[in-house]
Amino acid sequence: MSDTDELPVAGTVVLLRAGAVGVEVLLIRRPDRGSFAAAWVFPGGKVETGDRSPGADEQDDARLAAARETSEEVGLSITGPMPALSRWQPPREAPVRIRTWFFLAEAPDRPLSPSPGEVADVAWVTPAEALRRHAAGEWMLYPPTWMTLHGLSRFASARDAFDAAGTAEMFATRIERTEAGTVFAWGALRLETGALPWRLVDTDRSG
Repeated sequence: MSDTDELPVAGTVVLLRAGAVGVEVLLIRRPDRGSFAAAWVFPGGKVETGDRSPGADEQDDARLAAARETSEEVGLSITGPMPALSRWQPPREAPVRIRTWFFLAEAPDRPLSPSPGEVADVAWVTPAEALRRHAAGEWMLYPPTWMTLHGLSRFASARDAFDAAGTAEMFATRIERTEAGTVFAWGALRLETGALPWRLVDTDRSG
């Protein structure tokens, strides 16, 4: 598996807004069927033919797909900048492999209009609160979502998160099976998911 794998590509948007106790993100719960069934995710979806432009690269295509899907899923049209936050290369064991780009965006100041066929519930929450609900067994999260929330939890404001955004961080996921459960690994980072709460270990620091 390499960064040049020919895979379908998707884009997802991490929408940020100022909340009463800090920066909030928009998470949507998928219906109890289909892709990411019952999981809480950021809005987004696969790149379609209409998202591709002559001369555009994969990141540009994914950015357009992410904005389009956000409009379709929750009725929000993104007009501001969408810096790339990360790119996630799926593990070779994944039954469906899609390379996904995550983008940051400022949430438009307008009500949500969730698509009934694609969105079962919505929530504006701080990253820390989303992680708490997952740790308590109340929410289902996938590792890229968990890692993104973990990274955002250190920011006091949306502006701080945007100021820190630069070159997209590349994550090539490896899966390790251990006696304690499944570990998702990216370089020196290891996310231990055998029990709640999940535990992130940086082996460069812990060693």
